[in-house]
Amino acid sequence: MKKIFLIIICSLPVIALFAGDGDYAVSKISPDLLKNANAVLRLEEIRFEVINTREAVERNHYVITIMNENGDDWAEFTDYYDKLRGISSFEGFLYDANGKQLKKVKYKDLQDMSGVDDNNLIDDNRIKKYNFYYKVYPYTVEYDEEIHYKSTFFFPSWVPQGNEKLSVELSRIVIVCPIDYVFRSKVFNYKGDPVVTMEKEKKVTTWSSANMPAFVMESNSPPLYELTTYVLFAPTDFAMENYQGNMNSWQDLGKFGYLLKEGRDILPASVKQTIHQITDGIADPREKIKLLYEYMQKNTRYISIQLGIGGWQPFDATYVAQKGYGDCKALTNYMYSILKEAGIKSYDAWIRAGRNANTILYDFPSSSFNHVILCVPLRNDTIWLECTSQTLPAGYLSDFTSDRYALLLNEDGGKLVHTPKYSLENNLQLRKIKATLDEEATLLANVSTNYKAGKQDLLHQMIHALSKDKIKEYYLVKQLDFATYDIVNFEYKEEKTELPSITETLEVSVSNYASITGKRLFIMPNVMSRSAQKLKTDEERKYDIVLHNEYKDIDSVEIEIPAGYEPESIPQPVSIQSKFGKYSNHVKLSGNKIFYYRINEQYSGTFPAKEYMQMVSYYDSIYKADRNKIVLVRKEGN
Repeated sequence: MKKIFLIIICSLPVIALFAGDGDYAVSKISPDLLKNANAVLRLEEIRFEVINTREAVERNHYVITIMNENGDDWAEFTDYYDKLRGISSFEGFLYDANGKQLKKVKYKDLQDMSGVDDNNLIDDNRIKKYNFYYKVYPYTVEYDEEIHYKSTFFFPSWVPQGNEKLSVELSRIVIVCPIDYVFRSKVFNYKGDPVVTMEKEKKVTTWSSANMPAFVMESNSPPLYELTTYVLFAPTDFAMENYQGNMNSWQDLGKFGYLLKEGRDILPASVKQTIHQITDGIADPREKIKLLYEYMQKNTRYISIQLGIGGWQPFDATYVAQKGYGDCKALTNYMYSILKEAGIKSYDAWIRAGRNANTILYDFPSSSFNHVILCVPLRNDTIWLECTSQTLPAGYLSDFTSDRYALLLNEDGGKLVHTPKYSLENNLQLRKIKATLDEEATLLANVSTNYKAGKQDLLHQMIHALSKDKIKEYYLVKQLDFATYDIVNFEYKEEKTELPSITETLEVSVSNYASITGKRLFIMPNVMSRSAQKLKTDEERKYDIVLHNEYKDIDSVEIEIPAGYEPESIPQPVSIQSKFGKYSNHVKLSGNKIFYYRINEQYSGTFPAKEYMQMVSYYDSIYKADRNKIVLVRKEGN
């Protein structure tokens, strides 16, 4: 899928005359706009003109004052170009705090660099960059650029505040198009209607906003479009190279996507023969899909190929079969072709991939996708396949593509569907610890932890990308909240099912795990699952609370202690229920063994801001309960 660089500050504008000395003096900024601001957007003008369905011009002009080092990222100009999008002109200016011009740069001064990564074999995507690297605060930069599009598939967005701690003096976007051309918009947090005028027999629609104080993000905030002014735009009729389409509905957009892959499912005879050798005689379609998916994984690898419309159109199945590689579109189409040969129907699905990137708006058809996966509907179920992975089991979508909308492409066009959401009963962590505490308070623990579904995603990636030593360095050490310890041994075993799991076995020696004071022994029975969640006590919470992930942790701990101790203080059982989750633990002493049992359930959902302090209290209670200690005293005569 074509990579779109969502750098709001670079999609900014051109139109106004350039400033004279003093026009951008920091002293002219209203004190209200300085509060909480790392940067102040002084002026932003975006003019996007649709020439026809094949051509558009975007002119960007913006001026931004950097108040401190935390705002420096806003000062860098970064934009991309490729076969369908070119930067035709550029100018940049640097001003000091008094608005005096210090430096001017032109197009030739831009740094030109590849926009590809290690996974890209062929890509026409390149980046233009410039940074004044000025460090005398405050200072101001001004950039002006013009972009020519050879397609109208993408329209710019208008987001005056592209992130927190940015205030805005004035921002506007102007959409210019032929009178008979219709574009669409989706508006968030904008009062009133846009202004519509005429300009040389063209329709001009303008949105503008001024004097926007900086806002500060809060933990677990809603997406940006719920926090500030945010307007999305999309075409109706559009063209991309020799292909034309319409985006009035998801069905229409799906027709365009289906057209791009039409006739690209022809497989070589040798591959067809192999497919039948693998599946002929197998009645269970799920088993067929699993075997063919594993065949595809073993014989291909992911490499991105992005050239013009190739950012959206897959290479044909024969190409992938012969070369042994492809991008997400090509590999998905290849798997589609393999299943078709085996008599199994499947459908490409455009999706926006990335952890918590589930921001496709179901009521606004637009080109917001960056990835393709495969959907295989069965009589009573649906199997989803991530065709770029050589390690995921058939039927499992990790947090890269689960729980979000996807556009299913079929013969009739497109249909928006939702990918599976993994529940807290799926995202399960089961930990069993059997440990011995010696007279010197050293704990030798044997730990077996089973991670399921979302709980194993990160570990799965590491197992298949890193050496055992690197896993120990990057992952395992972070789990162990001990002052001094030694990892004696650790191993991992994977179960590749539709709800995959990884079992981790660990042997660890922890020095000074318990505290000895005179005759007393203080032991924390929760060995490895202590919550680190501590929230700010912000009683003036502004935004709703959004919890994305839900999971369930269950711990069983057995600690053998030295002989000769009796209980002085044993923590009472803890049971906490809230709308954010559920928690319980209990501990007991039997003979010379401590037994500890803990369950922690985390719920997902959106909760009102007024309930924030309830969540703070809930997590604080867990934090404390996880650190309760049992106090033992040595018996007389021992």
